[in-house]
Amino acid sequence: MVANDASNPFAPDELPPEVALDARQVQAVRQWIQLIVAQQLNQGPTPRWEQHDCVGLVRFACAEALRSHDEKWLRANGFKGRRLPPEPNLSDAQLAAIRHEWRRADGQRGAYVSALELVQYNCRLVGRDLINALPADLLLFDQGQAQHLMIWMGQYVAYHTGTVTKTDNGLRAYPLEKLINWKDTRWQPQAQNPNFLGLYRLAFLSLG
Repeated sequence: MVANDASNPFAPDELPPEVALDARQVQAVRQWIQLIVAQQLNQGPTPRWEQHDCVGLVRFACAEALRSHDEKWLRANGFKGRRLPPEPNLSDAQLAAIRHEWRRADGQRGAYVSALELVQYNCRLVGRDLINALPADLLLFDQGQAQHLMIWMGQYVAYHTGTVTKTDNGLRAYPLEKLINWKDTRWQPQAQNPNFLGLYRLAFLSLG
């Protein structure tokens, strides 16, 4: 069961005012997450992305979105000369508080976190209606022994299946309409689907 309310001692709490992102920074980070995920879909996984599964994609995209995007990084990632989102311009204090600082079930923080931990201790529940979704929000599905995350990209969802073969990098992107009408109803992001646990927003992108 996912809980992130006052009864949960590890619920995501607000960042201190001195390191909380402002509205401009939140919007910029959302756009960078979209861009980085789209780049993986279009060109295949970069070698710098090591853990190829659904939560690995989220962690990687967040880490890359939060960092400084200097000339070397832009060239290495194929973004040189392209139209880009504005820089978030995070302070050193903000980076230290957020980047690679996922809260885990044991109360510790670090670069690695499981899918369930990422949602339960690092996100806020938005609801089960995707009309409220913003880019970089996460859809959480519970299939019994495993939880699965999808990233809302504005007009479609993107995710990694967790399986990689010589002919399949595991990345997927589907328009919402197709997912809503998915033949296997366990994957339909609808309120009546008990396997769909809801739409979640990364705590550091939650304003107010």
